[in-house]
Parts: sequence; C-alpha cells; structure tokens
Amino acid sequence: MHLTKRFFTMNALAVLLSIGLTVLAVIIFVAAYTKVFGREADTKEFQKAFEVRAAINEMKREAQPLKFEQLLDTKYQQQLANRVNALDASAIILRNREVVYATQNFNKIDIERSLMLSDSQTTRDEIELAGKTYMIARADYKLSTGDAGVLLLLAPIKLKTNFLMMLGIFTVCVFTFVFLLTNFWVSYRFSRGIIRPISRLKDVANKISEGDLSHGIAEEGEGEVRELCRTLEIMRIKLKESVYLQEKYDDNRKFLVSSISHDLKTPVTSIKGYIEGIIDGVARTPEKMDEYLETARSKAILVNAMIDDLLLYSKLDLNQLPYHFEKSDLASYFEDCVADHKYEYEKANLSLVLINELTEPVKVLIDRERLKRVVQNILDNAMTYVEKADGRIEIILRETRTSAIIEIKDNGKGIPENKLPHIFDRFYQVDPSRKSGSGLGLAIAKQIIEGHDGKIWAKSAVGEGTQIMISLKKF
Repeated sequence: MHLTKRFFTMNALAVLLSIGLTVLAVIIFVAAYTKVFGREADTKEFQKAFEVRAAINEMKREAQPLKFEQLLDTKYQQQLANRVNALDASAIILRNREVVYATQNFNKIDIERSLMLSDSQTTRDEIELAGKTYMIARADYKLSTGDAGVLLLLAPIKLKTNFLMMLGIFTVCVFTFVFLLTNFWVSYRFSRGIIRPISRLKDVANKISEGDLSHGIAEEGEGEVRELCRTLEIMRIKLKESVYLQEKYDDNRKFLVSSISHDLKTPVTSIKGYIEGIIDGVARTPEKMDEYLETARSKAILVNAMIDDLLLYSKLDLNQLPYHFEKSDLASYFEDCVADHKYEYEKANLSLVLINELTEPVKVLIDRERLKRVVQNILDNAMTYVEKADGRIEIILRETRTSAIIEIKDNGKGIPENKLPHIFDRFYQVDPSRKSGSGLGLAIAKQIIEGHDGKIWAKSAVGEGTQIMISLKKF
C-alpha cells in the first residue's frame, strides 16, 4: 500500500476509533450516572411528560367534535382552564388569528409562531417559544360566517439541562482525548516507519558525500521507504565497488608504470648497446653485424611480449576482457594444443606428451583462445626450467564426479617450498637470474582460470619437477 493511502487509512481509522470509543464512554457514563443518582427520577419525568402529552391530545380529541361557539362558553372555558392548569399547560382560543381566550398571556409573535409551526401540513408536536420547549396540540374549526377558529394547547417540557450539559462536556472531552491519543499513535507509527529511517538515510548520505562508504544502509521503514533504503544500499555497494575498482586501477597503473620502467630497462639497454656497437663499428664483419641485429631483434620481441602481457594482465585484473564461452570436448581440445606446440618442442629437443585418462568424453565450458593462453604460459615456464637433455612435459587429463582435471607436469628442477605459494603472483620470478619474460605468465593463467570459475594450483618437489593443476566444471 502506498504511503498516501496508508496515511489516509490510518487517519480514517483514528477518527472512527475515536468516535467508537467516545460512544462507548458516553454509554458507560450514562449508565454510571443513572446508577449513582437513581433511575426513578428519570422514569418519573418521562412518565409525567408522557401523561401530559396524552392529556392534551385527549383534550384536543374532545374539543374537535364541538362547535367553535361551544368553546366560547364560559363554563367550558372554566373547565378547560382547570384541566390545563392541572397539567401546568396553557390553552388559547383564536378567531381569524385574534386571541379570544387564553389561560396564559403569550405575545403575538409567539402565537403567530405557534400557528405557523402547528399547521396541518406539518407533523411537529414540539415547538420552541421564548427559549422554552412546548408540546403542542391544535384543533381547527370552520365557522358558518367563513371565519377560522383555532384551539391551541401548549404544555412546557422541562429538560434536564444540567445533565445534558454535563453529558455534552464529557463527550467533547472524551472525543478530544481519544482523538489526540490516536493521532499520537499514528504519528508515532509514521515516525518509526518513515521519519526515523529517513533521518538515518540523511546521516548515511552525509557520510557518503564525505567519501565514507563503509556504513551499510539497513532495510527498514514502511513500503516506499524500505524500497528507498534497499535502492540506496545497492547504490552504495556499487559506488563502493566503483571506488575500489578505480583505486585498484590507479594502483595497477602505478605498479605497471614502475614495473615497465624496471623490467624494460634491461632489454632496452641491451638493444641500445648493440645498436650503438653497430654504429660505432664494433661489428665490423657481416657475421658480427647479423649477430648484433639478431640479438637486438630478439630483445625487441621480448619487450613487445612483456608489454602485451602487462596490458593483458591489467585488463584481466579489472574484468575488462570479455570471455566467449563454448562447450568443448576436453580431450579433443588438448590434442589440438599438443599439435600446436609439437614442432616447437621437437626443435628444442623436448618431449611433449598427452596422457588421456578419461573413460568417456568430457565436456567443459571454455573460452578456447583464453585457455590456449593459459596452456602456452604454463608450457613456456616448463620449457624455461626443464633440463634440455631429457626434458619431458606431460599433459594428463582425468576427472572427478563434477570436475575435469588438467595436470601439466614437467621433470625440471622443481620449485623450493618457500617460493611455491608465490608463483602465481604478478612479476614473481622463482630464479631472477634466468629472467626471460614479464613474470606475469602464471598470474595471467590464474586470472583466466578464475574467469572460467575454475581453480589452479601447483605442486612441486625440488629435483623432481613441478605439476600445475587446473580444475574446470564439467557440463
């Protein structure tokens, strides 16, 4: 329910509740008053009023069959006066709206008012005269001369003004108290459900404006306020992630700049030295010049590969590189990988073998190009550290109930136990003296495998070799 509807509903309920409780309080008050002051007085007064009403109506019925001239008889008027005086009432006989006889003096205005309000077209039997309430009965006569005659019987009604005033004051007081109480309750509910959460939102917004994104926003309040809290919390989280990514990007940029300046210094210096050697005439023979140029070219290729690795790692680290996943057969994919690297390994006098321990075809969801980069980086590392004489790299495929396991195993010199946890860190070199790359190969491999929702880890023993293990979900 929207806040406006809820607010209207709660206020309507507050009014209805106030009216209901006031009526209940009035009933209890009247019952208590009657019990305290007695019911007989009220009963007698009602009985007397009923008797007076019945008596004047009886006199009206008796007078109606009479002729108007009979009303003017002195004897009848005396009897009429005795009867109305006994009831503390009054009788007025009029001809053509002029008073002929009256047991009590009324001013002309009151008489005219009585005639108008007791007309045969109205059904009123009570009228207000001079601030008093009267029961009224009327009999009309048509004279032979064409004149109109009227008999008015008036009996005052004594109201219990003290009690009614007390009841009115009590009713107003009770209604005012209950209404204020229910409105306080409505205000409290809205304060708890709307004003307080908004106040807390204001405090958090001020902290966010100051750059403090650590304070979470609780989902509280009513309806739209709760939705607002949820939306602002999502905004805060995304803003915090954005700030984190920006800081991470800035850190990466600083780190990359410092790493590039450090890691590129050696090959660039080497290229510069060989080119200066050629310019200065150090390489005098064609063979020496070819050697210098080839060395400079290989160093330039290394520099280019380092820059490519740095840019690729930066994009992977910031999740800016899209993946194109497709379902592939694991064995067929690695057969192609081995075929791609076979010539390179034969040229280096190394052995690259695929060992398939799968009992049936296994499908995995992979980005084929990105996973090739992982395999290439691991194989390049293995080629660097394996002994050339009997160097052997094995790619072993196996599976568990839910995962496909790829093991890339070499028989190199292995990695010391204290260095093994760091081999997936960026720019880490197990043997700095044999540095031949950017130091990002395994860091890139880890980022890509994690992008596949997989895991990568290493096992190694010094003198026995290293195993790089990759786990991917089966499909």
